[in-house]
Amino acid sequence: MAIKVGRDTAPADPQVRTVRIELSLRSVFTIIAIAASLWVLVRIWQILLVLVIALVLAGSLSPVVDWLEHRRIKRGLALAIVFLSLLLAVVGIGLLVIPALVGQVSDAITNAPAYRERLAEQLGRVPQLADQAQRLREASFSQYLAPIGAYALSLAGDVATVIAYGVTVVVLAFYLLADRERVQGFAYALIPRAYHLRVARVLLSMEKIVGGYVRGQAYTSLQIGVFVFLLLWFLGVPNALALAIFAAFTDVIPFIGSILVTVPAVLAALSVGVWQAVVVWVAISIYQEFESRIVIPRIYGQTLRLSPVAVTIALLIGGQLLGIIGALLALPLAAGIRVLVEDMRIELPGEQPGEGAQRVADDRAEAFYAERTEGASSVEAAVVATALAEMLQDEETGTTGQAEVPSEERTDALPADPAAPYSRGEPDTPPVPNPAR
Repeated sequence: MAIKVGRDTAPADPQVRTVRIELSLRSVFTIIAIAASLWVLVRIWQILLVLVIALVLAGSLSPVVDWLEHRRIKRGLALAIVFLSLLLAVVGIGLLVIPALVGQVSDAITNAPAYRERLAEQLGRVPQLADQAQRLREASFSQYLAPIGAYALSLAGDVATVIAYGVTVVVLAFYLLADRERVQGFAYALIPRAYHLRVARVLLSMEKIVGGYVRGQAYTSLQIGVFVFLLLWFLGVPNALALAIFAAFTDVIPFIGSILVTVPAVLAALSVGVWQAVVVWVAISIYQEFESRIVIPRIYGQTLRLSPVAVTIALLIGGQLLGIIGALLALPLAAGIRVLVEDMRIELPGEQPGEGAQRVADDRAEAFYAERTEGASSVEAAVVATALAEMLQDEETGTTGQAEVPSEERTDALPADPAAPYSRGEPDTPPVPNPAR
């Protein structure tokens, strides 16, 4: 394909030049393949999201299953214990919380006229709020309840879809844990052997990220649960324990979690008094601001090794792209991207102290891995890569005090060759399984 640029004059004119753009058949097919892949990703993004959530759940439960295995419990029985315990916990909490919430909502609807009159009476005592008190007396609750009912009916289909996806996530996580070695073998079969050790490091770091994320979320949920329980118990609000447990679970949900925490507690406090309800609303609102501005950035910054700025930006981006689900997965994904950049040794434009020595050590470790896995299947290679990556991680932990040193915190004081003890022929070679034997 040729493009003519310039004035339409004789070919001998020096101002006329020809720009030739040539596209090979391979380039054309590459562009088509990229466009088709993007189209497929857009169409199946919900399935990919289910897979990501299942991986997060599997990573959260994997340490518990491994702990049970170390206590000489077979893996199948360990999986059954973990999932049955999870099911019983969900059912037990549901039996404790749902009846209390349903009764609270029923009482609120029944006593709504009394609550309205009591609130209007309190407002009428303030001269500046007398007009609002009169409007509140004249308001009809039916005009507010009807749209809420219609909206609830419209959400019924979405709720059913979410439940179906949730069941799929649990089943998929179960299979990922039950057949972990074959799943890893399939993944390693798609990756060149030269990258196996790096992938093993990434997977180990991902497990730590998921564990840190779950621990951070459990800590924040426990905090708000204790706060809500003490607040409601001090004010004499009924069903304080059930409402506190409900608050602890709904605090996990970004954006609407604050509403789900506040509304039931305020409705329950209305049965005691208007001012008690106001105190509950103000106290929970202040605590939620404190949690979102101070507690969450600090806790997740420590567990995921992300700065408070990175935590805030990740939550904003995740919420903007995928709403509630995006905000829920934003932090582990942000930490995962950092792990990919560091453990895959992706070159960054800035200066990275100790990077040269680290690459030399990586080359020696990968050569050692290639020798041990020569002729092995992908499943056997995955076992060796995981064992060697764990040993390298333990070695780095013993040297630096942490399993992984972030690139921005590295110094030239890092060991020049952390893989040296694992090189060929040395007496302290670790007992890495050798499937080729």
